[in-house]
Amino acid sequence: MTVRRILIYTPIVVVIFLLQSYLWVPTYEEQSKGNPNRLNEYITASIGDAHVLNPVLSSDSASSQIENMVFEGLIDRDEDLNFRGRLATSWEIFEEAFFYINEEAEIPGVGRARAGEVVELLNKARAEDLPVTPQIKVSLGHIKEISTIPARNFTVTRIENKEKTNKRGKEIRIQVRAPARIKLVLDHVDQDLFQNLEVILGGDYFRSFDALSYVEVEGDIGRLKKEAYARQVLPPTEHNPIILFQLRPNVKFHDGHIFDANDVKFTYEALMNPKNLSPRVSNYEPVKEVEVVDPLTVRITYKRLYSLALSTWGMGILPEHILNDEALRKEAIELGKDPNKFSMRQSRFNRNPIGCGPFVFREWKSDQYIILDRFDEYWEGPPNYKRYIYRIIPDLLTQEMEFYAGTVDSYGVQPHQVERLKDDPQYQSFSGPSFGYTYIGYNMRRKPFDDRRVRTALSMAIDVDKIIKYVLYGQGERITGPFVKQTDYYNHSIKPIPYDPDGALRLLEEAGWRRSEKGWLEKDGKRFEFTLITNSGNDLRKAVLAIAQDGWRQIGIDVRTDLLEWAVFIQERVDKADFDALVLGWSMGIEPDLYEVFHSSQTNPDQLNFVGSKNEEADDLIIKVRREYNHEKQVEYCHRLHEIIATEQPYTFLYVAKWTAVLDKKIVIKETDPEGKVVYKKITPTKTGTYTFHFNKWIKLPEVPSFALEG
Repeated sequence: MTVRRILIYTPIVVVIFLLQSYLWVPTYEEQSKGNPNRLNEYITASIGDAHVLNPVLSSDSASSQIENMVFEGLIDRDEDLNFRGRLATSWEIFEEAFFYINEEAEIPGVGRARAGEVVELLNKARAEDLPVTPQIKVSLGHIKEISTIPARNFTVTRIENKEKTNKRGKEIRIQVRAPARIKLVLDHVDQDLFQNLEVILGGDYFRSFDALSYVEVEGDIGRLKKEAYARQVLPPTEHNPIILFQLRPNVKFHDGHIFDANDVKFTYEALMNPKNLSPRVSNYEPVKEVEVVDPLTVRITYKRLYSLALSTWGMGILPEHILNDEALRKEAIELGKDPNKFSMRQSRFNRNPIGCGPFVFREWKSDQYIILDRFDEYWEGPPNYKRYIYRIIPDLLTQEMEFYAGTVDSYGVQPHQVERLKDDPQYQSFSGPSFGYTYIGYNMRRKPFDDRRVRTALSMAIDVDKIIKYVLYGQGERITGPFVKQTDYYNHSIKPIPYDPDGALRLLEEAGWRRSEKGWLEKDGKRFEFTLITNSGNDLRKAVLAIAQDGWRQIGIDVRTDLLEWAVFIQERVDKADFDALVLGWSMGIEPDLYEVFHSSQTNPDQLNFVGSKNEEADDLIIKVRREYNHEKQVEYCHRLHEIIATEQPYTFLYVAKWTAVLDKKIVIKETDPEGKVVYKKITPTKTGTYTFHFNKWIKLPEVPSFALEG
C-alpha cells in the first residue's frame, strides 16, 4: 500500500471501504457457501463517494483510497517510514550549483579575479593548500567538479502585469550581458555551500554582486522593478538539487502499455498545466526541468533548495499515451466539445482510470459502489484478493450492521464502541493515533472572521475537553496546531486555548461586540450570526456542530448549522470558499509542509487554503521549512510557525483522534516461503499509522486459523 505525503480531506475520522446495490445482501457465511468467490473479494465501506479518480486532480480521501489501488508512484515509505522504490528501483540525489563572477569584488589575498583565478583558488582550498575551518572543508569535500561557463549575451522577456488585475500586461525586454559563471557539481545537496565559499572568496562576494550593472531593461518602470528583474535573470548564486531516478523495467499499465520515463515527465507537465487546475501545483513548482535521459532514467532538476523534493514522487503516475494532447483532442471531438477548451478535467479518464497499480478499475456507480479487479500482471505480483469492492454507505449504523452480518469486511469502530469490541473473540482489533486532526475553519475573507480576536473568542467558547470525553469517549487528545503530533515538528510548548466563555466575551467586547437586551451580541446594529457546516453521515462531526453551536449561543452568537452531502460539501462549498465556518479534518503525511494549506498564495478556488489565512511571517517560515535540509533548524522553524498559527487561530484546533478498526479474524496475510510453502501470518499495524500496509497479501480463509484464536 502506498503511503502518500499529500494532504487530503477526510470524510470520516477513520476511512474504511465498498459494493452495494440497495437490496438485501446475504451474510458472509451464506455468500461463501453458495459462492466460493466471496473468499476472494474484499468489501469495504465509506460514507462518501469518490470525486475524481485522477491523482493529479483529486484532493479528497475517498478518491485517494481508490487511486492508491489503481495507480503507482515512483516511491513510497516502508513499514519503518523509510523511502523505498516502487516504479523507481533506485535514485541518486546530488546538486549542481552556480555563481557568477563578481568582477568588482576584492578576494582576500588575491584582489579582483577572473573566472580562471577563482577556479584555481577553489581547487587550492580543496587540495588543503589553504587554511579552512572543518565546516568549510566539509563543503569543499562535496565538490566533485568545477568548470567555467563563459560570459554571454542574451535577451529575456518578462510580462509587466497591470496593477490589481490578472490581465496580461505589456512585455518587458531585458538585454543581459552575463559575466562568466562557475559551475560546481556536488555529490550532496549542501545548503551552506555559498555561505562557506564566501569565507574563501570574501565576506560579501555574493551579496555585493550588482546584477543591474549587467542588464538593460526597456521602458521606464522604475529602479526598484529593474533591480528585481535583474536579480531574477542574474541571481548571484543558484542551487539546483537533482534527483536521478532509475525506473523499473517491464512495468505494464492496465491496458498493456509499458511504463517508461515519458510517463513521469508527462505526469509532471499535467500537474503544472494551468488548464488542469491541479491542487498539487505547489509541490512541483520548485521543479526546473524533468528530463527523459532514456526510457528507464529520468532526471529531475530543481530551481532552488527543496528539502521535501523526494517525498513528492509518491504521486501516482499517469499514462501519457492516453492523456496527451493528441488523445485529449481526439476525445473532445468524439464528445462534440471544443478541443481548444477541453482539458484533462473533462476527460472520461477521471471515471475510468488506467494506472499500473495492483488493481484494475472495472465499474463506478455513483453513490453506490466502485469495483476494482486484481491486476494479474502487477509488477510485484498480483494481490491475493481477486476483487476490491468499495461501497458507499452514508449511514454509520448501517455500516456497523453490515459488518456484523459479514457483508462488509472491515469497520471503523466508533469511539463509544471501542471498549466493547476490542476484546470480541470474533474480530481482530487495530488502533493508533491518527496522522491528522479535526478542526473548525473560519472563512477569514468574511467579517467578523477577519478579526483575530473574534476567532480566538470563538475558540475559547468551545469546551473541547467535553468533546473528547463525551463524543470521542476519551479516544482522542487536544491539539494546538497543524503538525502531526507524533513528530518533533509539533510544538508541545503551545498550550491549548482554554475554555473560558467570560474571557471570550471580553475579547468580543474589545472587538466592538455588545450584548443586546435580548442577549444577542451586536455591532453597528447587526447581530453576530453565521452558519456552521459540515458533511452529513459523520456522527462525530454532527456532535461537534451541536456542541460548538451551544457554546457560541451561550455567549450570545446566533449560530445555524447545516449538514451537506459529501460531494456537495466539498465541490460547492469548500472548493469555492462559500461558507462562514466549517468542521473538517486533515489526513497528513509526516513531512512538515504547510504550503498548500496555509501559504497566502494558495487561497484561490480549488486550492487548499480555503479559509484564506494570510500572514507574512508564516509565509516566510513555510518557505524556509521547504528549503531547510538541517533537521534541527527545520524543527525550529516549525515550532515558530506552529506558534504563529496557534496565535492567529484560522482554525479552532480541536483534537487528534485515535483510529480504531476491527476486522474478521479469518482475514490474514498469505505468503509463500522460499520452499514454495504457503504461510499465514497475523496482520499487525506498522509505523505508517495503518494496518493495511500489507493489503496485497491479505486473504480471507474459510475458518479462523489457530494462531488467530490464540490471540
